[in-house]
Amino acid sequence: MHFLLAPGPRRKRSAPPSTVPPARRSGDESGPSPHRSTFRPDIEGLRAVAVLAVLAFHAEIPGLAGGFIGVDVFFVISGYLITGLLVREAVTTGRIRLGDFFSRRARRLLPSAAVVLAAVAVAGAWLTVPLRRTDLEYDVLASALSVANWRFVSQQTDYLAAGQDQSPLLHFWSLAVEEQFYLFWAPLLAVVVLFAARAVRRGRAVRSVVALVTGALVLGSFALSLHWTEHAVSLAYLGTPSRVWQFGVGALLALLPWHLLRGPRPLRLLCGWGGAVAIGWCVVAYDASTPYPGLAALVPTLATAAVILAAIPGRGERNVQGPYGVGRLLAGRAPRAIGRLSYTLYLWHWPVLVLAEARLGALGWPARTAWTLAAVLPALATMRWVEQPLRRSRTVSELPRRGLAVGVSAIVLPVALALVVGTATLHLMGPTTPVDVKGLPPGAASGPSLLGASGTAGDSGTSGASAGDGPVVPNPAQARKDFPPDQGCQVAPEVTRSPECLFGAVDSPDRIVLLGDSHAGQWFSPMLAIASQRGWALQELVKQGCPLPELDVDSPQLGRTYRECDVWRTDALDRLRTGPRPRLIVIASLNRYTEDDELLAAAWEKTLRPLRAVGAPIVYIEATPVPGSDIPACVSGAPDGAAACAFGRADAVPADPLARRIAVGAVPGVRSIGLNQVLCPGDGPTCPAVRERILLYRDDAHLTNVAAVVLTPRLERLLTEAGMAPVRPSGSG
Repeated sequence: MHFLLAPGPRRKRSAPPSTVPPARRSGDESGPSPHRSTFRPDIEGLRAVAVLAVLAFHAEIPGLAGGFIGVDVFFVISGYLITGLLVREAVTTGRIRLGDFFSRRARRLLPSAAVVLAAVAVAGAWLTVPLRRTDLEYDVLASALSVANWRFVSQQTDYLAAGQDQSPLLHFWSLAVEEQFYLFWAPLLAVVVLFAARAVRRGRAVRSVVALVTGALVLGSFALSLHWTEHAVSLAYLGTPSRVWQFGVGALLALLPWHLLRGPRPLRLLCGWGGAVAIGWCVVAYDASTPYPGLAALVPTLATAAVILAAIPGRGERNVQGPYGVGRLLAGRAPRAIGRLSYTLYLWHWPVLVLAEARLGALGWPARTAWTLAAVLPALATMRWVEQPLRRSRTVSELPRRGLAVGVSAIVLPVALALVVGTATLHLMGPTTPVDVKGLPPGAASGPSLLGASGTAGDSGTSGASAGDGPVVPNPAQARKDFPPDQGCQVAPEVTRSPECLFGAVDSPDRIVLLGDSHAGQWFSPMLAIASQRGWALQELVKQGCPLPELDVDSPQLGRTYRECDVWRTDALDRLRTGPRPRLIVIASLNRYTEDDELLAAAWEKTLRPLRAVGAPIVYIEATPVPGSDIPACVSGAPDGAAACAFGRADAVPADPLARRIAVGAVPGVRSIGLNQVLCPGDGPTCPAVRERILLYRDDAHLTNVAAVVLTPRLERLLTEAGMAPVRPSGSG
């Protein structure tokens, strides 16, 4: 976020005698600025409140789960200060010098950010595993170019990106939002000023037109925020259009004629303290379950506006703090000291936390708090030796192009580092092209081995090395993207109906239907092979994150109740009931959407009842192990010791409640088959991440497509023995 500090020294210029009457210079409705250009120490202290709230939230201090609203406080402050700065210049000079404005922003904000980005790029090469390192370098690029929020939007809304660790630069989303706002807001005001330049009462004309434009933007952005909070929570939280209204609220504080209102002192006290209490209430009362931003964001946004408004000088006033105002408290020495440090502290605290956990493992809140406090040291150093010298440098500030050159350099440095480290890491990990599954060794149809007796897994689908020697297949970079080749038929959370999604012998009257969530979708390649070998078609009806049992769940991607799942499930069952009868229905679903076995059993029965009415054989593939951690990332850091990436059996392979009920005959009309005996063999405490050089998982829960292909002969045997598929015709496939 932007933390505008006290104005730096300026080059002295000789000014022509003013022809403006004294009354107009003092700040009436046509004079320079309604709120004058005096430094507001209370706002510097308000920054301290905002940054401490964010730090408490990230440190996971109990009872302060709503500290994320500190970002909203910063947005309002930025809107107020930046708009006031631009309007003062417009009213005083008749124009806005965009070169000067962006030069000031560049030299004050970008160098400190560049130091952090460069440090993260270098530290990431030491503290993170190779696959995570490549993700991090992409984050550095996006952050340096001020588009980090859109990169994180794409990741947060992508169900298939599940299981990846949090980025050390995730907090740069708010910096990107602010930079994008500046790039839009300053030119817009400059255009408005051009049209109002000839107005007789230029101050009133400029402020009136800008206030009207701001009001329209606030209403439109707030409406969009409400819509996205309901339908796309990541867009609502991280997207610039849904955050503009908060800057706009701050802008209206700078534009409207509050300076003409004296207001009784008790009303000012109530306004200031009421806002402060509301901010504190949000920090304590809000948590991860609060739909945000949405309506909930109104409280911290308007509360911040109230605190700022309480100390705006009225007509003839110089100081309205008073001995009991909240501004008096915020203007104290300690809040102001933290406020001055807030920008660099915000920049440093999150990378320190995330990289510490990358090295030490998960930390509790006391340790997270200690690491957060440790971030004060690099923050102080950056402020002392980077931010302040550049802000105060007469050489840099004398000409706008010098400040812009500093900003460009601050972008180029981390970008260059990210490209160098990222390219070296990609070269280290090997090819990223998809694995040629036709070159994979045959899988074993039975027995304890994953591969057949003569099977070997070579690099990128080639063969020639003995099992256990050489690189894993797919390599970690390939595994991350080793999805079933189903052409997007695993429909996204916001979609309510699957397309036809027919594969193989699409004109055949016989077809296998693959039905369920993404844990059903991981069996696409084996089921397509089995169907094709018999001259059948395969139809895939799969929805991401949607339990096949009829359960009410929330979608992390949508940030609310997963209504689309219910609609999709009903539609899929209706299509099976009213369409041609399949030869076989294969179902699978994660059984972790609830821990209540009775509720789960009832939910399964609600789905299986109409499914049995279709009249086709039904086979349930038992849930596969869920490692619970990013397996490709782990293996990338231990290519010669993949055993270090083994995960606990008890949590990964709990008893499958539906398979257990099928085994005792409690679920008529459904057969069950399982492959966990080969995915997690034996009865030891752990399950392997790699077997016979086959990397089994593409994330923290799903099989790689390579592993699924290798399991095809075993899956076919189990279906045939269960009477669910006829023996393959001789000479086929």
